[in-house]
This record gives sequence, structure tokens and C-alpha cells, in this order.
Amino acid sequence: MAKPLTLSPGRRQYLELKREHHDALLLVRMGDFFEAFDEDARTLARVLDITLTSRDVGGGVRAPLAGIPHHAIEAYLGRLVAAGLKVAVAEQTSDPAASKGLVDRAIVRILTPGTVLEPGLLDERRNNYLAAVVASDGTAGIAYVDITTSEFVAGELPGDAVRDELDRIGPAEVLAGRGAEELISVSGAPWTVRQLPPGRQDARLAADALKRHFGLASLARFGVDDRPLAVIAAAAVLDFLTETQRGNLPQITSLRPLAPGDHMVLDRRALRDLEILEPLSGKKDAPTLLGSIDRTRAPMGNRLIRSWVVRPLLKIEHLRARQAGVRFFFDSTPARLAVRDSLGKVPDLERLINRVRAFSATPRDLLGLARGLQQVPVVRAALSIGSPPERYGSPQWLNSGPLRECPDVAGLIQAAIDEDAPADVGDGQAMRKGFDPELDEVRELAADAHSQIAAIEEEARARSGIKTLKVGYNRVFGYYIEVSRSNAGSMPPDFERRQTLVNGERFVTPRLKEYESRVLNARERLSELERSVFRRVCTQIAAQAEAVMASARALAEIDALAALADIAASEGWVMPELDEGDALEIKAGRHPVVERALGPGRFVPNDVSLSCASTQLAIITGPNMSGKSTYIRQVAVLVLLAQMGSYLPAESAHIGVVDRIFTRCGSTDEIARGRSTFLVEMEETATILHQASRRSLVVLDEIGRGTSTYDGLAIAKAVAEHIHSSPRLGCKTLFATHYHEMTGLAAYLPRAVNYQVAVSEEDGDVVFLHRILPGSADRSYGVHVGRLAGLPNPVINRAWELLEQLEKGSTGPASGGSNGTRNSRRPRSVLKDAPAMQLSLISPGAEAIGELIQIDLSSLTPIQALNKLYELQEKARRDQQADAAR
Repeated sequence: MAKPLTLSPGRRQYLELKREHHDALLLVRMGDFFEAFDEDARTLARVLDITLTSRDVGGGVRAPLAGIPHHAIEAYLGRLVAAGLKVAVAEQTSDPAASKGLVDRAIVRILTPGTVLEPGLLDERRNNYLAAVVASDGTAGIAYVDITTSEFVAGELPGDAVRDELDRIGPAEVLAGRGAEELISVSGAPWTVRQLPPGRQDARLAADALKRHFGLASLARFGVDDRPLAVIAAAAVLDFLTETQRGNLPQITSLRPLAPGDHMVLDRRALRDLEILEPLSGKKDAPTLLGSIDRTRAPMGNRLIRSWVVRPLLKIEHLRARQAGVRFFFDSTPARLAVRDSLGKVPDLERLINRVRAFSATPRDLLGLARGLQQVPVVRAALSIGSPPERYGSPQWLNSGPLRECPDVAGLIQAAIDEDAPADVGDGQAMRKGFDPELDEVRELAADAHSQIAAIEEEARARSGIKTLKVGYNRVFGYYIEVSRSNAGSMPPDFERRQTLVNGERFVTPRLKEYESRVLNARERLSELERSVFRRVCTQIAAQAEAVMASARALAEIDALAALADIAASEGWVMPELDEGDALEIKAGRHPVVERALGPGRFVPNDVSLSCASTQLAIITGPNMSGKSTYIRQVAVLVLLAQMGSYLPAESAHIGVVDRIFTRCGSTDEIARGRSTFLVEMEETATILHQASRRSLVVLDEIGRGTSTYDGLAIAKAVAEHIHSSPRLGCKTLFATHYHEMTGLAAYLPRAVNYQVAVSEEDGDVVFLHRILPGSADRSYGVHVGRLAGLPNPVINRAWELLEQLEKGSTGPASGGSNGTRNSRRPRSVLKDAPAMQLSLISPGAEAIGELIQIDLSSLTPIQALNKLYELQEKARRDQQADAAR
């Protein structure tokens, strides 16, 4: 009969802890290390690239083991959470020195990507959302929460709009309920996905859970009582937080309904094509729209302006209120400068106050909170500078409400926390002397006990005559007297030998043990009392958390408004005239991202004039690299900026509010899902045709290029005709194309107009002027671009020969090889520099080049193309000089 396995006490304790959170990677404090066992150890070793070893866990059985030093736990936790793991941390809850047998341990923290509170694991410039999605019959319920800022939102959306909403908010973690997997589990999605248990998806139970949390009899005040899927999603988020935060959720005090009708919907294609948040290149340091306009000074303002740029406003009254705030700071330079200087000294008040509410704040967190609140009176004073109150009101344009000073909170912190407080509480140094009499008394007793230990050391030196004698301490032996081995024989007889070392001996005396007891008791009492006093202070501050949060929200809004005013003032931007009409008139508009990359004075501005009644469909033709794509994206970006309340880089602008911005630009494929570039292009185009309305703005770049010429042209024409003539559409559209046949649409579509990108050509030399003018282009200059891109001279010469054949309608082989006669269109030199270089995306070259070599740089952003151009221009100049020398 097999002998039963006898597990060690430590192994049994580990398995009991693991049973509590079987789905988490469990890290258990073992002395100076946090250790993981079994499959968790393998995961830990793989993710952190550390050594995997093993340990005997009883009965001769060895379990996989991996560990990390306890002092480096925060850095390692960040890497584990970034890998999408759920991590449970078990700490020692009893003193190993005082414990007889096994040290007590308990799980004290559970971390997941969407629930972390620790500042070192968060990006202060963006929210850290946990989201939940459930779906049924084409409708989805979605809820998301940022536990660090108290934002909690829930609502219902069409199922096909869920991915777009997730792309806008960028959650760190998504809980997927029934029917939601296909909506959110997309290859390459940046969030971690976890499955919701079926038992947590009952609408009635979910509503009861929300009512219990908020202490309400009804959810009507939150606007979700008649939206069962939203309620299920919200309850799922709350339940997950309750688990990870160990039931402590004081910061979740309200639920805001998702109101899609208040904001323009920007789908993931528009976010991608306009490079609003992320560059197409994927490089972190590449420019984006948000990066170009974000001049906020405080973390709360960083997050708010990010929210504004992905949620442009739709209601004219909201837009004008935000414009009034920007105008206030634009008109008053002293107020703007003073406010921005003060906001630069404000820490992350939202996250600090929520750490206080969750009792995870440190003494230094409280000091930071006080410093931030001390800037509120300074900001209030700055708001009174400049224009008189009767013009703008006393800032009535603040949508977030009044700016409160919270003097009681700042005063309490100043009175309670020592200005040189350590990072942690418990060593007797965090609280200011005089704040708590009992704490002061215990602190004095502890100090007196320590001085007595020092006196014992002096007395022992005097009695033994050993000047090198010293009193030391460790957690195993407590206090001891240590001398070298050569001096051990000189110790008085009442000194009891306790430990022999390689180079020394350790002794204790009855008096030393007596004072050791006093010191340790005093230290324990001091730590316990200081923690109690600190928690009491946090409780008092938490009672005023809503007032602090209101101040934080007001400061964030002021920060975002002042930032928009600052870029407008420094870059010469103008306030657009907004109304509910359908006009889109911009004079001398500039692309803010490209202009910033080029530098002052180098960007060529262009006008746009569209309306649904007259010039509704603009067909834009012109050479490769001439600026078509930059132009059409520029128009979309300027409309977006106007509807987030910003000024615009232009001489003037009159914009009728649009309900959506649709884009179809660039070329992408989804190989993992078996979807070609052309299929993706057609699906995105179909989405536009089905979802756009008369009030939308549509931007199309090179529709139909992913298939044969005739198929592509047919599709492009049919799409343009449908947008123009469909009773449901008829929306303002910018259509950039290389199909010159598209220009014929203006002959029979009354609201279609042709525009071209101006080119100057003399003796075969080409200069791109980047001006958008009425009319149509008849050439793409693809071979010129091929030469600029560095194609070998034999290839370029052969391309010219094939182009001549194609233009004459011949498809047979050309005679003369690479030495054929030059066509008059062939350049005598490479492309000349334009007065200011600005680029479109580079489309595929002429068909002649395509017969020899396929060039497709269409995935490049304007900035990437610009950098590539400069690089290739320099190479072309060197080649030209070499040709001249030969």
C-alpha cells in the first residue's frame, strides 16, 4: 500500500491561498523573496526571464519554483500586469521573529491591467479603464470604470459600434460576457480579455447589486434602469472590482449614462487614418494629432484633452460654451500664463484623493495633495485677470462646475503630516510633532529606550575595557553585544555568550534584555499608533473627497482650455464660426501635424469650400506626392478640431457641425483573418455608404486601386455617384483619385466639382506647388516618383519606353532597349524642390512602372513620406552630380 504524501506546512498554506484565487498568479512572501510555485512559477520565469528551479514540498516531491526579491516587487508587478496577468500578492501578516512555527500569510493585493492603483504602474496621461461588454440580438451593453479617477460609465450601443467605442476609450482590460467575444476579440487589440461567468449575467441580479452598492431603491437617476444589458455590464465591472479590491470601493460613488448623441462618433478607421492617437507607423515617438495639440500642464488635463479629441461635440450650445473658455484664455495672455504656471505645480489630484479613499495613500501622497490644493486659490485669482466678469461671466464656461479651494483638507494635511515625511508610515517619522499628544508621548518613550541602549553600550565598554565593543540588533537574536574573538576572554562573567561567529562573539546581559523588551514594545506601539493616527487623518480627508474631486475636474477643464488657447496664440490660429448649417468654408487652412513637423513658414496653406447644396462632391486629382492625401485629411482634422472647441490653423473658417467623419485612406490587410487589402477597402467603403448621413463628412483616398484598373474605376465611379445622388446621403465628400476618368463626373453630377494639385513643368523638370486649384490633372508623374525613390536608371529608362507605348495604345516590346529615344516628358534632371515640401501618401506608380516593379508606399503617413522624401532627394542630388561629372 502506497504511503500517503505528507505535505510540508508551508506547502499546505500555499495551496490554501491558491484555492482562494485559482485564476491568478500567486506570489507568496517568503523572507526576502516573493515566490511562485507549480505552473505559476513557470509563467513567472517565462514572463520575467528569470531562473526556474524547484523545492521539496514534502514526501520527496519537488515543485517548480521561481522568485523575485521583495524590494523589487513593484517593478516586477508592472511587467506582469503589462503582460495581461492577474496577480495575487500574499504578504507575511505576523512577525517572523515572534512567530512560533509557520508565519501567518494572507492575500493583501490583487492586480490586473484594469484595476491597478499604484502610481508606478499607471500612465498619468491616460485613463486606465476596466470595461465589460455583453451582447444580445444585435445590441451590446458596455460599462467601463477607471478606479483611479472614479469615472464609471454604462450604456447600450449597436453591436457593431462596440469595437469603435473600445478603440476610443482604450481600456486596459475587457470582461467579455455572452455574445461579446466576436465584438471585442480582434487580433492585435491592445487590451486583455477575460470571460465573464454565465452566473453573473442576469439582469435582475445585476440591478440588485448596483442598488446595494449605491444604496438606492432605483437606478432611474443613472438613466440605465431601462437598459438591461448596460446594467449587466456595469454590475460585472463592479463585481470584478469588489474581488480585486478586497471589497473596498469607496471611490465608486456614481454612474454616468453613455450618451452617444452628445458626441461625434469617430470609428477606429478615422482614429487610424487621421492619426489622432497613434501613428500609423507604430513608432511611439512619431507625431499624432493629440501629441501636436496637447499642451496641458497637469495629469488631469492630459486625460481630459485626450477625451475631447476622440469625442468631438455635436450640440452647438456645448461647442460655443467651450469656445468661450478657450477665447477667455486666448484674449487674456496674463491670465493664461498665470494659470498655466500654477497648473504645472499641480499633481494628479484625482488619483491622489482616490488613493486616500482606498486607504492606499502614503504620507507623501497627502503632502502632494495639499500642494495641489494650495494652487487652487492661485488659479482662482488668475481667472480674475484680463477681461471683466460681465463679458465672460465668473467663469460660467466651466462645464465641470465651480472651482473649490478645500482649505480644510489642505490645512489638516499641513497640521498632521511632517514636511519631511518618509514614503511609508509606521516608523514614527510621518506625523508632525504636536498633532497627536499620545503619539508624541510614545515617540519620546521609544527615543528614550534607544538612548538607554546606547548607554548600555558605553557601560559595557567601560567594564570590559574593549573600545571596539558595540551593541547590534537583528530580527532573529534581538539586541546583542559583539566583540572580536580575541577580546572574548575579557568579557565580565555576567555577560552570557549567545552566538559564535567566524571573527567574533556575541553576548547578552540581563539589563540589555530588559531594555530590549522596552525598545521593541515601544517600537511596536509607535508603529501601531502612528498607523492609526494616519488612517484617522485619511478618513477625515476622504469625507471631503467629492469636493476635492470637483476641484480636480475643474482644474482639468481649465488646463485643457488654456492649453488650446496657448497653441492658438503661439501658432496664429483663429476661432472658427460654427453653426448648424452645412457649409464648410476654410481659408488658408493648414495641417497642424505636418506643419509642426516642417517648421514655421514651410507648409503651403489651402482653401476648402463645400456644401451639400452646391459643391458637395470634390474630385481631387494630381501627381503622386503632390499633396492630395495631406489635403483631404487636413480638412477632416480641422473639422474635428473645430468640434472639440479648438481654434484652427487657418485665416478664417465657417463650419457647419457634422455628425460623423468617415475616412477610407491608406492600405491595410488582415492576413490572420484571411482578408486582403482590397476586401478590407471594400468593407470599409460599404460601412461608409451604409452609415453616413447628409450631415457627415466623407474622406476617400484612392478607392478601387486594389484591383484591376477597369474594376477599380467602375467601383470608384459607382461609389461617388451613390454618395452624390442617394437621397439618404448627399454628404460633403472629398475624393482623391488617380483615375483621371473620374473628373468626368462633374459633367453630369450637378454638385460634383473638380480640383487639382498644381504642378509647374518646364523642359521636363517638375515642381510640386502643393496648391489646390479648380480643374483636373491629366498625369500622375509616376515615373518621376520612381526616379526620386531611387529606382536604377535602366529601370527608369525602360519605364519611359513602356509608358510611351501605353500612351500610344501599343503593348508590344519596345525597340531600342534602354537606349531608346527620350520622350519630351522625360525630365532633364530630378524633381526640383518645391518652395515648401508637403506630401500626400505615395500611391502606386504608373502602370508602366508596375510592369517592371511594384511600388506600394501607400501605408506611409505624410510625415513618414516627408522624411523619406528628404532622404531620397539628397540621394538624387548626389546621383545628378555624378551624372554631370560623367
